[in-house]
Amino acid sequence: MIYGVIMAGGSGTRFWPKSRRKTPKQLLHITGQLSMIQQTFHRLVQRVPVERIHVITNGDQVDGIQRHLPDLPAGNVVVEPCSRNTAACIGLAAARLAKADPDGIMVVLPADSYVDPVADFLKVTDIACQAAAAEGEIVVLGITPTFPSTGYGYIHRGRQISERDGIKVFDVLAFKEKPDLKVAGEFIRSGDYYWNSGSFMWRVSTIMNAFREFMPDLYAALQRIGDAIGTPRETEVIAAEYEKLQNVSIDYGVMEHARSVKVVEASYKWDDVGTWKSMENIFPADAAGNVVDATAELIDTARCTIVGDPGHLIAAIGVSDLVIIQTPDATLICHRDRAQEVKKIVDKLHEKGMDSYL
Repeated sequence: MIYGVIMAGGSGTRFWPKSRRKTPKQLLHITGQLSMIQQTFHRLVQRVPVERIHVITNGDQVDGIQRHLPDLPAGNVVVEPCSRNTAACIGLAAARLAKADPDGIMVVLPADSYVDPVADFLKVTDIACQAAAAEGEIVVLGITPTFPSTGYGYIHRGRQISERDGIKVFDVLAFKEKPDLKVAGEFIRSGDYYWNSGSFMWRVSTIMNAFREFMPDLYAALQRIGDAIGTPRETEVIAAEYEKLQNVSIDYGVMEHARSVKVVEASYKWDDVGTWKSMENIFPADAAGNVVDATAELIDTARCTIVGDPGHLIAAIGVSDLVIIQTPDATLICHRDRAQEVKKIVDKLHEKGMDSYL
């Protein structure tokens, strides 16, 4: 059987001031009428029954997720007691599934990626699941790059091993960290690299075996957690074990070490929606290059991203290359090329005890 796992524990601090502790990026309507987690869920439920979809999140977001996904069984919202990155998040989901169906296929998706069209995503996911089931290997979706991004990790592909319905599957030679602009350009020109979408398919047993080989401490903790699941000690054991876990991503912990990984080529439009600047890649701009989701009056204004609440007028004169985000209690103004630094504001507010703005 196929199971869905949505990773929804992120805080989305780069989308402050819209993103807050109880309403992080995945609960915002950034890329359409539905929130980002609703969009992810609606894609996934076309292939996975709702009772086999699990959302991994933190305690602050449980109520919000249940409001956004009312059809999801309450028991399928799994709470991490503290944040320990994607390896632990995926491990917690795998430990729960291993008890019931160790040969089941996990479709692991971030809660907050933009995908279009959905039909292409489903076709690619079908082929990735078939590869994961047939070969018992780790499979990742690789996005065909459209520009030399320095904000994404890359996948270096090897030999092509199959093609079905025009979708190609390759061996993976290596995972590459976020490059500088020169190296990113070399990747693009070679034609042998994909953006790492952070979307994975594998058997439950495959990822558990990978944890055992490459992250033995995590594996041991997951075994103890697995033994406690369904018992009165479940919450206590998960809390105790999680506190000791290494804070590491699945890419660092497993993917960079695994010897047999496949990448399925995905050509649909994709964005990880990492900063407010991502709006430029998703929504059409006006004649001056502005992306506007607000009531706005602009004069001699170019290449700005402007987002505001309904009924609040934002006026700009003679400015360019800005991100302007308005909420009832906070307003952000920054240069578009420094949108990735918004997290610094969040850190400053926390240091100053201004938690009402977080």
